[in-house]
Amino acid sequence: MEVSSAREKRRATWNRRCIGVFATVMGTVMLGLFQSAAIHAQVAPGKQQIAGDLKQSSPAQSGSGLAAQTEAESELQTGTALTRKGSFREAIPHLLVARGRVANEYAANFNLAICYVATRQSEPAIEVLNDLRRTGHDGVDVENLLAQAYIGNAQPQQALASLEKAATLSPSNEKLYLFVADACMDHRDYGLGLKVVEIGLRNLPQSARLHYERAMFFTELDRLDEAKPQFELASKLASGSEIGYLATAQQELFAGEIGDAIRSAREGVKQGFEDPALLTILGEALIRSGVSQGQAEFAEAQAALEKAVTQRPNDPASQIALGKLYLTAGRLADAIAHLETARQLEPGRPTIYANLAKAYQRHGDAQQAQDALAVLEKLNREQADRIRSAPGDRKAGYGGRVEEEGSSHQP
Repeated sequence: MEVSSAREKRRATWNRRCIGVFATVMGTVMLGLFQSAAIHAQVAPGKQQIAGDLKQSSPAQSGSGLAAQTEAESELQTGTALTRKGSFREAIPHLLVARGRVANEYAANFNLAICYVATRQSEPAIEVLNDLRRTGHDGVDVENLLAQAYIGNAQPQQALASLEKAATLSPSNEKLYLFVADACMDHRDYGLGLKVVEIGLRNLPQSARLHYERAMFFTELDRLDEAKPQFELASKLASGSEIGYLATAQQELFAGEIGDAIRSAREGVKQGFEDPALLTILGEALIRSGVSQGQAEFAEAQAALEKAVTQRPNDPASQIALGKLYLTAGRLADAIAHLETARQLEPGRPTIYANLAKAYQRHGDAQQAQDALAVLEKLNREQADRIRSAPGDRKAGYGGRVEEEGSSHQP
């Protein structure tokens, strides 16, 4: 399951001087990461520079040139604000106008790279980040984002090289490894994700979050026997914490121990850990337990999933689970809306189309139902082909996705 929540949360709290059940804890390059990074784009230094330039300029120089620079600084400020809000696509035109025309050139370029990565425009992101490298800005933040861009552009060796460089500069920076691992999860490169986590654990062997990530990658690769001890270790290392509850509930859900998963997730929520990933696990487990409308447990699942979707609207797992719940309740229009949102977020998820077909059929839209089934058949056929042809750790699998029911096999 892609309860990439923990990931969303850590993204939102990244204090990395810069700026998404997985299904992970921790899948979209990371909204919080990007919002934080926008901090680099403070325009105050630029305004101070403008003031200095004004003092030195002659009356003939202070007209159109100053107006143009002031406009560029305003564009940077607007682009920065949009980046912080997560409006990455909207921010790009403003940052492009500012680029090359502002005092804080690093801010314009770095935030532009953030927006490119967030909108999956990996090639221009790599170009901008390499420009920053060439001008001496090859620190941890640039290398971190560059590794993510290379992952998005299917350049694993370059991604690992950037990660290794960043790790040399800041070996104890846990979030460095987590964000790059998240990028691997988002782009479904689970084998590369394991390598990223191994680099992190080499420097931080007691990191509960990294062990959790390793478990998730093992799960996605259908290496469930290897995932279990990693979940257990993460739970032990972080006992009583959010990640501890998440690891325990996730493992129980994958193992089909639905009652235990419900209890663990409930306990975590009761302790105040209302992370979207944990809420999604709780809602999904309650759905799997067979709750029906009118039961207290059904209302509990609905409240948990609605809160998860509100907190993290860009997570397809939460959208899918809520869509399934509404489908069970006969709220067909609501179910279709959330499932269509999930399709926009991640169009390659078979379970979306399995549920959309049911919803459209019951809604009386036979053509839409047939279209959804056709996409589902195509995705399952492609999945079967990947499983047959993929070597070793590049094998694709849906074992880790608790909400998958239309794919080739179910957890």
